Amino acid sequence: MTETRLQPAIVPDIDREDVGAVFMSHWYVAGADQGRAVLDEIADAWEGASRPPDVLSFSCYLSTGSDHFTVMTYAQCTQPGSYRPFVHGLPTTAARVEPVEYRLGRSVLLAPHAGAAASVVVASFDVDGPERQRHIISSVTENIESSPRTEQTGLIASHFHVSVDGTRVINFAEWTSDEEHIAFLEGATRHRSLRLATDTPGVRPIGFTRYHLYRAIGS
Repeated sequence: MTETRLQPAIVPDIDREDVGAVFMSHWYVAGADQGRAVLDEIADAWEGASRPPDVLSFSCYLSTGSDHFTVMTYAQCTQPGSYRPFVHGLPTTAARVEPVEYRLGRSVLLAPHAGAAASVVVASFDVDGPERQRHIISSVTENIESSPRTEQTGLIASHFHVSVDGTRVINFAEWTSDEEHIAFLEGATRHRSLRLATDTPGVRPIGFTRYHLYRAIGS
């Protein structure tokens, strides 16, 4: 099999058409310094390895919290088969945290020409099967699309991912700044979306984490 070497990249294109599978991992770290050290270790391992051509990109994120810090990795593949064998072969234990496999279910692009996202907010939902995945995505995207743009200032896009096992939905939302997202939290659109999730049988909102992109590697 022909292999290519990863090159540095900027903010990943979450909505790119050649992505057939997404792998996400996240875990707690003791603080921002440890988070950066872990992500550097992982990204260095990726940059030093050759990867199968169906592994398109890999991005590392560090949460913005001041008390509890989380790191997240986000990988895009054309198909799922090569990703796990590849990361399990990397020379660092940190890179082998077991990922959850997702598909990009739907994207809502509110400001596609706003430029690269400065802030990423990952909201998670625990759900009871594929039908509930489709239902909550449809409900929340309808709320976003029908709400006044002034209630969502700074929201570039919301990308809804569904886990292949039918148990999770992730809203990977791109924002122009942390401050715009913080202001959004007090607005009507956010409260309607939260109410929709809370009141829907078979859907349990887990919460959200705000991240900044730390390093990105891709095709």
